[in-house]
Amino acid sequence: MSAEPEFISLHLVGTGDLQRQWRRVQWLGVVLVVLGIVATSAAPFLTLATMYLLGGLLIAVGFLQGLQALTFRRWGGFFVDLLASILYLALGFLIIVNPGATAEALTLLIALYLICGGLFRIVIGSMIRFHNAVWLLLHGAVNLILGVLIWKQWPASGHVLIGMFLGIDLIFNGWSLIMLGWAAKKLPPA
Repeated sequence: MSAEPEFISLHLVGTGDLQRQWRRVQWLGVVLVVLGIVATSAAPFLTLATMYLLGGLLIAVGFLQGLQALTFRRWGGFFVDLLASILYLALGFLIIVNPGATAEALTLLIALYLICGGLFRIVIGSMIRFHNAVWLLLHGAVNLILGVLIWKQWPASGHVLIGMFLGIDLIFNGWSLIMLGWAAKKLPPA
């Protein structure tokens, strides 16, 4: 028996295709990393664009919900559909009219989420002893610090944070694809 730890094998369904196309996976990763760098450097623009997209989508949903309500006027849920339509339209309109305030409000919610989640992880990690609790404590501390930093810079942080988070997500997604392509290249022939 081998003394080496067992790891999950990459030989799953479709790995042959992945192995043959590893360059394509890596190039997609490179493109995502470059887009992520561009996004982080244009974070305020991306934040506003995200708010406009969100507002536009809510208006479209509100319009479709209203169309649904008017199409089935005799249905018992007519007023619920109509009310939902009005709410979607109003919310979408408010977001498009003032995307900066929307971004600030969402950023404050993100900061509160990080602070509360960080405190929760720290308390649980301190109270309940289990294997590798230190990672839960570290996760909680990082979340708490990030939340406080965002909150201390609020409302200014609201104009860049969402775009910055999207850019960072693109960078990490791209990097994971680059590493996946590299791992697929090293697989032994099937």
